[in-house]
Amino acid sequence: MQKQLLNKGAYVALAVSFFLLPWIFPGFRNYASGLAIVAGLLFAITLGNPFASTTAKLATPLLGSAIVMMGCGLDIGKVLETGARGLGYTVVGIGVAFALGIFIGRRLRLERDTYLLICSGTAICGGSAIAAVAPVLNAKPYNVAISTAVVFILNAVALLVFPAIGHAFGFTQEQFGLWSAVAIHDTSSVVGASMQYGDKALEIATTVKLARALWIVPVALVISLAVRREEASGGKAKIKVPWFIPGFILAASLVTFVPGLSAPGKSIGGLSKYLMVSTLFLIGSNVSVAKIRELGFRPILHGIILWVFLLVMWFIAIYTNMISVSG
Repeated sequence: MQKQLLNKGAYVALAVSFFLLPWIFPGFRNYASGLAIVAGLLFAITLGNPFASTTAKLATPLLGSAIVMMGCGLDIGKVLETGARGLGYTVVGIGVAFALGIFIGRRLRLERDTYLLICSGTAICGGSAIAAVAPVLNAKPYNVAISTAVVFILNAVALLVFPAIGHAFGFTQEQFGLWSAVAIHDTSSVVGASMQYGDKALEIATTVKLARALWIVPVALVISLAVRREEASGGKAKIKVPWFIPGFILAASLVTFVPGLSAPGKSIGGLSKYLMVSTLFLIGSNVSVAKIRELGFRPILHGIILWVFLLVMWFIAIYTNMISVSG
């Protein structure tokens, strides 16, 4: 009993510290997100997450809340402008991801739903895209679990290695923010990686990623038409858009068009970064070693090949200034 109490106390103390330390010590902010995810992972592996069922439910709404809070510190005009500028390369990127992902999936003899879900998560926004496309496919639970686990593993790798690669090649904050947004699956890892690079990188990465996430709806519709499948009820499958996307847009709109909200909006936007760091600790602690072991090698191989190809493609395009935030 005492051991369990100590374990719970240590867990809560770490979660709270990852909120407070970046706030109190500015020098800690560049490393906080990476340390948070690693600390959560190590805690889960060594001691076990004492609140696993609770944190699994809390991680997504907390992250979504942090993203909406970040919207309070941004100008909606700049957000929409960034999204419009990225329209061309977003369409190309999604097209390449699905074309290559389907080709690889068939060669590896994966189930169609599995490789389509991995393609969706890689091309758009990780777990959110998988959750939106799964009901369109009437995907089985194990298809969803496998594809989500593959994306999660690669997210963890990206969060740790992307900042190092960016610094090694001298990426500016603008370049790194764009690369993170187009080459990392989940919003949480995009946030975590870009936070380590700087405030400007975080702003660009979040804005571009959320604009990219809006493609969940058209992509899910195309998949629905392509596979011509319906839910067991006989009705058309429903497409779920992550609630934090309209929330982010609404928050940015309010602080832009209501002058009195500008100052408090910036304060809320600042607090969002600390909530994000603490949430990354929860996300890291939700890793299940047993689930990773249960994964077959072929879905992981599919996800790795697809992701490496795309991240290299985007890296070259950004490094050579073929695409940029400004145009």
